[in-house]
Amino acid sequence: MVCGHRPDTSVSSLNQPAGSTVLPTFSTLSLPQPLVQALERQDIVNPSPVQLAVVPDALAGKHVLGRARTGSGKTLAFGIPVLVRLAGRTSRPKAPRGLILLPTRELATQVRAAMEPLAQKMGLRLTTVYGGVPINKQINTLKNGVDIVIATPGRLTDLLDRRCMTLDDIEITVLDEADHLCDLGFYKPIDAILGRTPESSQRLLLSATLDGDVNKLVKRHLPQHVLHEVDSGESAVDTMEHHVLVSGSTEKSKAAFDLLRANPRSIVFTRTRRGAMRLAKQLTQNGIEAVDMHGDLSQRHRERNLEAFSSGRASVIVATDVAARGIHVDGIGLVVHYDAPAEHKAYQHRSGRTARAGESGAVVTMTTPEALRDVMQLQNKAGVTARHHDARTAPSPMTVEALSGAGTAAPHASSVRQGARSGGNGGGSRGGSSSRGGGRPQGGFRGNGGGRPQGSGGNRGGGGGRRRSGGSGGSGSTTVYSSS
Repeated sequence: MVCGHRPDTSVSSLNQPAGSTVLPTFSTLSLPQPLVQALERQDIVNPSPVQLAVVPDALAGKHVLGRARTGSGKTLAFGIPVLVRLAGRTSRPKAPRGLILLPTRELATQVRAAMEPLAQKMGLRLTTVYGGVPINKQINTLKNGVDIVIATPGRLTDLLDRRCMTLDDIEITVLDEADHLCDLGFYKPIDAILGRTPESSQRLLLSATLDGDVNKLVKRHLPQHVLHEVDSGESAVDTMEHHVLVSGSTEKSKAAFDLLRANPRSIVFTRTRRGAMRLAKQLTQNGIEAVDMHGDLSQRHRERNLEAFSSGRASVIVATDVAARGIHVDGIGLVVHYDAPAEHKAYQHRSGRTARAGESGAVVTMTTPEALRDVMQLQNKAGVTARHHDARTAPSPMTVEALSGAGTAAPHASSVRQGARSGGNGGGSRGGSSSRGGGRPQGGFRGNGGGRPQGSGGNRGGGGGRRRSGGSGGSGSTTVYSSS
C-alpha cells in the first residue's frame, strides 16, 4: 500500500501523448499474461484514456480518485486492478476480499458480465448482491465463499446487519458512479460500509463529478490519493449536439412521436414513473416499440425490458432518472428530455447515455414556450449551447441529421422572458414601429393584455418565423413561440 501521495491532477498527456503515434496496449501495463490473453479474446487490446490513467496507479496499491464519465471504460479501469490484486489466493466463507459498490441492479449485472470471463481466467469467484430478488440465494453463495462482491448499498447493508458476511478481509473497495450513489441518498450507508473495511485496504473511487457528498467521502476515506481527471461528465456534453424542441403542451406528445419515429435507438426521460408508463404505452400504440424503466418494475421485468431494447425488439426506452442510471448500452444515438430535469447535473447524467465510448450522439430537450427560459438556464449551467426548433416548422422526418442543419441559435434568456410576457404594452408582437415595418419577421404571439402568450399567431403573420422585434420602442430582439 502506497500512502502519503499528494493528489496529482496532471493527466492531460494521457489522452494523446505528444509526438506519439503508437497506441499503448494492455500487454505494456505489466498485467498477468492470462488476463492479457482474455482481453485479447474479446478484441480489447488498447486501453482507453481512463484505463491508461488509473490502472498503473491502482496496480501500485495507491488510493485512486478518477473523474470520468459513463462509457469511458471505467469498468476495466477498476476491474483489472481488483482482479490482479486478489489473484492467487482463496477467500474465506462469508468474507470476500474485493468489494465493488454501484448505484443500481442493472449496473451491477453489467459489471459482473464484463468481469466474469476475466475473473475465471484468474481463478477468482464473484457474485452480485442487490435488492429486488430473494436474499436466501445470495446468503448461500456467500457461505460457499466468493472473492469479489458486486453490490448495491441497500442489500449489502442488510446482509451485513444479518451477519451473513463480513468486510474484515476486504483488501480493495471500488465506488463506481459515486456521484449517482450520493444523488440517490446513499451517502450515509456508503460512509458506514467504508468504515467497516480495514483502514489499510485500498480504495478506488470513480465519478463524473467530485463535489458535494462525493467530496465528503473522499476527505473521510481517501485523504491521500492520486487524482486522474479523464473524459469527465462535463466535457462529455460538449461532444454531443444539443437541441431544444419547443411545442405547445397539447402538441408535445405528437412532436415526440415524430422525433422518435425518425430516430430509433433512443432513450427518453420523464419526471415520474406514471409518465414513463403512459408515454411508453402511447409510443407503442403509435407504431414505435417502446419499453419503460422505473422503480415499480420487478427485477425480472426490468431485465426483460432492457433485453428487448438491447436486442432491437424495442427501439425506445422511456425511463425515470433513477431507473436509467442502470442503463449502459452502446449505440444510443439520441437522448430526449421529454420532461426537463430539475438541475444541471441530472442533465449531464441523462445526456451521458449517448455519445459513449467516442461515438457521436444528440440530445433533444422538449419544452413549452412558458418553460423555455428555465431550460435555457439549465443548459447554461450544464455548459452546453443548443439549437432551437419550433415543432411546427421542424424538419420532416425529424432525424438528428436534419435537426443539425435546421433551427436557430439559442436566443438570449432576457428576450425569452420578454416574449413570454408580451402583450398589453405591445412588447412582443405588436409594439413599436419596427414590428409593423417592411422587414417584419413573421409568426409569433399576439398581445393579449399581458401575461401568458396565447394562440399560435400563425394567422397573423403567415407562420414559420420565430423572431420578433421586441419592446415598445423596438429595441432588442424577442424570441417567442406558440403555446398552442
